[in-house]
Amino acid sequence: MRTEPTPSRRTFLGASLATASGIGLAGCASVSASNQVSSSLLARGRNVLFQGDSITDADRDRDHAAEPNVQPALGEGYAWFAASGMLTAAPNSGLRVWNRGVSGHKVFQLAERWQKDCLDLAPDVLSILIGVNDIWHSKSGNYQGTVEIYERDYDALLTRTLQALPKVQLVVCEPFVLRCGAVQDSWFPEFDQYRAAARRVADHHGARFVPFQAMFDAAIAYAPPEHWAKDGVHPSAAGASLMAQTWRDVVEGRRG
Repeated sequence: MRTEPTPSRRTFLGASLATASGIGLAGCASVSASNQVSSSLLARGRNVLFQGDSITDADRDRDHAAEPNVQPALGEGYAWFAASGMLTAAPNSGLRVWNRGVSGHKVFQLAERWQKDCLDLAPDVLSILIGVNDIWHSKSGNYQGTVEIYERDYDALLTRTLQALPKVQLVVCEPFVLRCGAVQDSWFPEFDQYRAAARRVADHHGARFVPFQAMFDAAIAYAPPEHWAKDGVHPSAAGASLMAQTWRDVVEGRRG
């Protein structure tokens, strides 16, 4: 016999993923006036580019990278879920969605490939999720990074982007972790400083901010951390779906 979810879980999972993202957003720190969301960034015919590390990459197929809106090129993570949702909701919008995330990358590595993998694509909407490797690789001894370097390099990257593409709409996604798997207590409170740095960079450049950590902090009240990201870093299908809905709520103007 099929077991029905409890009412509280049904509210979270069944009422819609938007409910979950709303919980996450409500738990976020206050949003500055410049970042109040009031309208969708997804006007007809716009090019949308997802950038970041392995969370964005999500095993995307490089052989199909030149093709917008196709699952192999968009990977198996939140970028694909967000794209499929956008394209289903507005099939005649002319949106073109790309993914150029690269596994393992940190901010300085985004900068090294930025001309080809961002500026040459001339996105109208640019979404970036970066930061977990900046701390993870420093903890493993493979990178001599700091919060200050992360913020400096991130700020410089967005400054460069706006100089080349002054009309681009920026979306800065909050780096996040869940306390399980590879994520150790030694990551804190330093990791929270990376989150705060990402928020400052977003505010400085007038970007919309997607509060993924607040979203997952709310989500673990309904399912354990491993349900959303088994290793604490890379989302499961459930985690990626939740991310996609929260991203769309912010970018499409449903949440502020």
